[in-house]
This record gives sequence, structure tokens and C-alpha cells, in this order.
Amino acid sequence: MGAETSGEPAMSDRIPHSDRTSTEEAAGGPQTCCNSRKNSALGEKPCNSREMARKATGIKRTCCSSPQADRPRLQPLGTGWSPKSSIDDVEKGKPAPEHVVLSVEGLTCVGCENKLYRSLSSFSSIDNLQTSLVLSRAEFDLDLSAHSVSDVIRSVEKTTGFACERITNRGQHLDVIVAGDGADFIGQKFPSGVTDMTLLEKGIVRVSYNPRTVGSRDLIEKKFETPISLAPPRPHPGLAAGRNHVRTQAYMTLISAFLTMPVLILAWAPLPQHDLAYGAVSLVLATTVQCVIAGPFYPSALRGLFLTHVIEMDLLIVLSTTTAYVFSVISFAYRISGRPLSVGEFFETGTLLVTLIMLGRLVSAIARHKAIESISIRSLQTNTALLVKSGGSEQREIDARLLQYGDVFKVMPESHVPTDGVILSGISEIDESMVTGEAQLVEKRPGSTVIAGSLNGPGTIIVRLTQLPGENTISEIAGMVDEAKFSKPRVQALADRVAGYFVPVVVFLTLITFAVWVAVGKVVRKESAASAVIQAITYAISVLIVSCPCAIGLAVPIVVVIAGGVAAKRGVVFKSSETIEVARKVRHVVFDKTGTLTQGQLSVCTEEYLSQSQESVASLALGLTSNIKHPVSAAIAAYLKSLGVEPAPVENVKSVPGSGVEGTYRGTPVRAGNSRWLAIESSPQVQSTLSKGLTVFCISSGSTLLAIYGLSDTLRPDAHAVISSLKRRNITISIVSGDDHGAVQSIATQLAIPSTHVRSRCTPLDKQTYIKSLTDHNSASRKGNVTVLFCGDGTNDAPALATATIGVHMPSTTDTAIAQSAADAVLIRPYLSGILVLLDLSAAAYRRIQFNFAWAFVYNIFAILLAAGAFVNARIPPRFAGLGEIVSVVPVVLVAVQLRWSRAG
Repeated sequence: MGAETSGEPAMSDRIPHSDRTSTEEAAGGPQTCCNSRKNSALGEKPCNSREMARKATGIKRTCCSSPQADRPRLQPLGTGWSPKSSIDDVEKGKPAPEHVVLSVEGLTCVGCENKLYRSLSSFSSIDNLQTSLVLSRAEFDLDLSAHSVSDVIRSVEKTTGFACERITNRGQHLDVIVAGDGADFIGQKFPSGVTDMTLLEKGIVRVSYNPRTVGSRDLIEKKFETPISLAPPRPHPGLAAGRNHVRTQAYMTLISAFLTMPVLILAWAPLPQHDLAYGAVSLVLATTVQCVIAGPFYPSALRGLFLTHVIEMDLLIVLSTTTAYVFSVISFAYRISGRPLSVGEFFETGTLLVTLIMLGRLVSAIARHKAIESISIRSLQTNTALLVKSGGSEQREIDARLLQYGDVFKVMPESHVPTDGVILSGISEIDESMVTGEAQLVEKRPGSTVIAGSLNGPGTIIVRLTQLPGENTISEIAGMVDEAKFSKPRVQALADRVAGYFVPVVVFLTLITFAVWVAVGKVVRKESAASAVIQAITYAISVLIVSCPCAIGLAVPIVVVIAGGVAAKRGVVFKSSETIEVARKVRHVVFDKTGTLTQGQLSVCTEEYLSQSQESVASLALGLTSNIKHPVSAAIAAYLKSLGVEPAPVENVKSVPGSGVEGTYRGTPVRAGNSRWLAIESSPQVQSTLSKGLTVFCISSGSTLLAIYGLSDTLRPDAHAVISSLKRRNITISIVSGDDHGAVQSIATQLAIPSTHVRSRCTPLDKQTYIKSLTDHNSASRKGNVTVLFCGDGTNDAPALATATIGVHMPSTTDTAIAQSAADAVLIRPYLSGILVLLDLSAAAYRRIQFNFAWAFVYNIFAILLAAGAFVNARIPPRFAGLGEIVSVVPVVLVAVQLRWSRAG
């Protein structure tokens, strides 16, 4: 943000049609479509929140509306927001699409995800479809005029066999226990403030409500005639789906092992010869295993093959286990008829194969679930709060879900803060590292803000609630992290293509293996046809089972999920997985000055009044700046208020991005802003202030200069360390600012940044043009596309944030929702070290993705060769091939989880 500019007030999340032109003109750019590349050097960007920010700031190629801006601190994505423009839909007379998020139970491999994606993509009414194997979720926009959500869920469950549950993030909700029939309860007339009721299970109803209309405690105690009580807390649907899947897999694995053990004993133990009896018992047990345990694989494989046209891992399991089972049944039939085959039946192979497949899937599911659970930011939310009433004389512990607006709660020493708030009384030091990544204790006094999940120090504090648990910092960060987990980096496209061809290739290799071993048995070993075929079948079964596409499919998404969670706990939120992929390539970092490199807490150092009385000019200045949130205007307003100045009644006040603020006073136009905009930079008084390296803010009435203020700012404490670290990495540093040259050059000199890399007096469009010139210059000189990172904090930084390869938003005290939406990454707290965290985590994640790909390919090549009998005196027997999933998937998950302990920043 240019220090001298005057920031815009917060914009609404939907810009009226009549306001669009003025908004675009203010930002300096026309509006066109965003369905193309940002520029030739940066690669494709999906139509996401950054594109929405382009519209609000007037950046080129914008076709989307801006996101909700009701809370400037953090703007979570993936919570009911639709990337399609609601404005365009209304203008065309169509209802806005419904944003739907589904929790999907039953996803076990990349083939399952492909099947889910194809099933959903068959609906023409679905747009912006995203699926995630790791999160077991699907997200899309649905045209309700064509299909309802229930229609989609029923169709997906029918074609895929997965269990789907809709996740809603609208407003607040409580799960309550009701007496009697839950269906009757939800059928009653909704009390005031209640927006929806859903039956979750027998006796438990989810009540959605507007917390601004009715509080949670009032809802339970007063709003319903039938007595209700708060139900036990339910885990987040994403974690719940994973937990249920692990539980189901464990149950089925135990049953399979229980049924398999007798078969193994009858086959391998030195027992008396009763072949027919043993065979009959083995047949019954093997049939039970094949029907009960392996049975669910059949409809899944057939649905995938015939309904969604996906050949997945389940088909390999069906082919291999069925082959082993059918051959054993046929062999046992020959034994009963008195003509036993030379190799006999091998029921133990089929049953052990199924059991080890189940064990492999269980271990893989546990590893994935624990990995996601370990980095879940939602785990920081405490379950209870100490509610305070009557000036602190009364207090009681309540469930944190029962907090409501207007509440005051107490935070005891060494306990966690239940939700965001403002301290009313008490002094303490708070550890915010679990949310911000900064290990230093932060001193808190009355008036200071506290954030959910942070750990209180030695003092007791009384806090007034500002955000409910469902919408506090933890929830907002978690929502943004989930959005990044859904997105897929470009390298994932390669993995998806390979995984898509994997199963057909394995089937083809299985046929070749079978043919080769039949030929070897007949021609080389001179065996009978039956013996040759039987031997070939064992090799074919091994090849079918030992191959595993899951490691390839998980190579990228598991790393993206872990990296996103780790980054969030260290104070950085990635808004797309592409950011994680490309941040390691950053070669040029461009900083805004005020509020980014500096703390944005300006103080007035000099003031000079040139005409009229000082009192009247000061009153006029306060009338212009009192409601403007830009750091310069805010500093002027705070200074004048501290002197007891009363604001003049200035009318039609509006900010001009990159310039200042203007209005009308008693019919005369008045303006306040930088000297260039006011065309008075040649004034001797202005030049005198500029020569001191101060930020200049001028007041004029008509063409008359009334006052000049000089302001100074201080560097952030970690600015020197971060700039030095970037230089050691051979990364070029630049500063681009709207402030005057003296103030910008002063900061550049302190940070040892050469003047050739300093740009001052920049409008928002100038900043955008400079960022674009960096990539265009390298492309023209054939040095390749340079990866440019821009870090800024204000609304007038939004064009540059959206244009840079990676835009990083620095939080500030002003309303900067548009800037945040334009960025690729958001720093949770104003620490520049978050940039180092971003770069280091990106490099660490990329190394792990490389390892995962290498491991997946090496494992599959070596395992298939071993299973096919390519090595002399070394092979993988069919009964042990089911362990392949453990050997292939677990290392991929463990390597990704190791990111938690990587050094970043």
C-alpha cells in the first residue's frame, strides 16, 4: 500500500451494476473476462477468489464478483461461496447456483475419486466441480432449477456405492437431543431466528439459526415448547468420514482374519489326512470370505466399469480373488469326483489374499486419517468456556458452543482462549504460536484482541466475545486451508493421467504374464497343459494384486494437505495448492512499503498551516479523514482527535485510490492527499517536508493549499532479518510504494536495497504494471519466466497482488478484504517471516512429491517384475501379494507427515 494514498472503505460483497464503472475507473483498469491466463508467463489460474478481487479493483480480465467482505481480518473460502458471478445470474434472470459440499465415505484410491468425479460431472447442472481423495469430499455449484441436491446425492450413491452427506456452513448450528420422534420435531413451525432443522439420527436434530437474532442458550432454553438439550459434539464431517472408514475397514479385516486362520491351519498344519473334510470346511470359509469380505468389491468394480467407465483397483481385486476362488472350487470338485488335479486346490491363497488386501487398506486408511488429523487446525478449538456475569461475581463453565453475542468470559492462567474477543480487564502474556507460528509471548492489556486457540500466560483476563466459535479465527483459517486442499497443482494432472492408465496397463501385463508362463510350462518345462495353466494363473494373480496405483494417486494430494496444515499452524494460509507448488521458484520479491515493510503506525512529525486559522483547517482535515481507514488518513485523524479537534461537516467524502480523499465543504471542493495529486509538489513548503524523508499529506480547498503534514513510520522488527535471508538465497528485492521518493528511499537505504529496485509515487495501476514488467522483461530476454512474489496489505495493492505469480497479503488494521481475496497466500499475523515459511515449505513439499513419485514408480516396476517371475528364484506368491498396498502407500504418507518437523522460516 502506498503510504501516501488514502485507502478505500470496505466494499460490499456484491457490487451493484451501477457502481461497477466507477469502481473500475478508480482502480485504473477495464473489465474483461478472466477465463484466460493472467499473463503468458504465469500459467493458468482457475476462476477463484483472486479473479473475484479483480472485479472489485478493476483489474483486467475480471468476470467474477468479489467475495464476502463482512469480516476484513480473514475471508474464508469454500463456505457457501460460488465462483460464478451472482450478479451475472441475476442480470440474466437465472437464480444463483447453490454451492454444495459433500462428505463422501468409501473413497479408498485414486480410482474411487475418478469414479466420483465422473459420476458428478455427468450432471449438466453441476459446475466448478472439485473432488479430494485425501479429504473424502466433493465440492461444486449446482443449478437448482435442473436438479436438487438430494437428486445428486441419490444418483451418486447409486452409481458409485459411496455414502454422501452434505456439509453446510451457513451461519451457526447446534445439535440437540429431542424427546420423541425427531421427524415430528423438525416438522413444527420454526421459532424466530431458526433457519433450518435437519434430522441427523434418531433423537438428534441439527438446528441452524441466525446468531444475530437468537443466542444459542436462549435457543435451547426458551424457543421450543418441547424440552431439548445439547447433544454431544460431533467431529468435523471430513474427520468423521475418515474415522468411520477406518472403523469399517478394521471390523471387516478382523472378520476376514478370523475366517482365514482355520483355512491356513487346515492347509499348512501337520494334521491327519482328511482331505475331503478339510476341503469342505475350507470351501465354506473361503466362500464366506469371498461373499462377505470381498463381496463389496464386486458392485464397486462393476459400477465403475459400466456406469462411470472407470477401470479401478477394485477391478483388479475382483479379477484376482475370483480367479483364485473359482479355480479352488473347480479343483475341489475334481477331488470329490475322484480325479484330483496335480496341484490340488488353494483356498488358503484366496482367503489370505483377501485378508492381506483388507489389512493393506486398513493400514493405508489409518495412515491417511492420522496424517490429516494431526494437522487439523480445528483441533485448537477448546470445548468449554468460563462464562462471567454480574461484573465477574458469578461464573460458570459452559460448552463453548453455547457462547453467544454479548457474552463475557474469563480465561484462567495456562488455559486456552475459547474464541476471539477483546480484553476488558486483566493483564497477561499470551502464546499465539499455535495459530500465528510466532513463538514469542505477546503482552495483552485491556483493549487488546485475543484469538481462539491461543494459550494464556500467568494472568487472568476477562474478555468480551467478538466472534462465535463457528466463525472465529480457527474456523476461518480452517475454511481457507480446506479450500487449498481441494485445489490441485499442475503436477497432479500428470499423476492423474498415469493413474488413469495404470489399471488397464496392469490388466494387459497380467495377460502377457499368463501367456508367457503357459508357454514356458508347455515348451520349456514340458509340463501338461493343466499344470502350465495353473502355474501361469498364480503368476497372473500376483501381478494383479501387487500393483498399486494408490501411491501414485496420493503422491501429490497428501503432501498438499499436510503442507497446508503445517503452514496454517506457522502463520501462513495457502489459498491454492499451486502456490505450494511454485513458491520454491521465487526469484524476485516485491514489497509494498507502508503497512508491509513498515508497521503502518504512522505518527505526525511536522505540521504547517498556510492559510486561514489553524483550528478551522484542522477541523476540515479531520472531517475529510475521520472515516477513512488508510494508515495515513487514520494517523492524521487520530492525531487531530488527540488535540481535541472537532470534525467539520464535510459532505460527499470519498477516497481516490492511490491519491487521497475528496469531498465538499460549504459548496467548495476540498481534497486531502499526496502532493502530486493536488499538483503542488513544487511548493517550497512541500519540498522542505519531502527533503526530510517524511510522508507528506496535504489539505487543499479549491486551488488553495491549506496545510501540510509530515508523517514517519518504523520498520517491522523482523524486516532486516527477512530481507537478509532473501538476499542469501539470491532473491532480488524491490520496493514499490505510493509514497514520496524521500520516504521510500529512506526505508530502502535502511534495508540496503539499491535505488534501481525502488519505485515511489506509484498508483495501484503503476504497481500492477511494474509487477508485469518484471515477467515481461525476462520473457523478452529469453531468460525464462521469473516467479515474482508481491507482498502488500491494502486495497490499492490488490491489482499487484492479483498480477504477481504469488500474491501474499499482510494483515492490517484496515478493512482489506479485497486485497486478501486477490492474494494467493495470507499471513495470519503481520510478520514478514511468514514469507520465509512459505518459500521453505514449498521447497520441502516439492522434495517430498518428487520422492513419492519416485517411490511409487520404483515400487510398482520392481513389484510387478517380482510378481511376474522375471527374476530367477525370486517371486511374490499370490497369497502375500496383498501386502503391496502397505509397502507402497505407507512410505508415501510417512514422508508427507514428516513435513510437520521440517525447518521452515
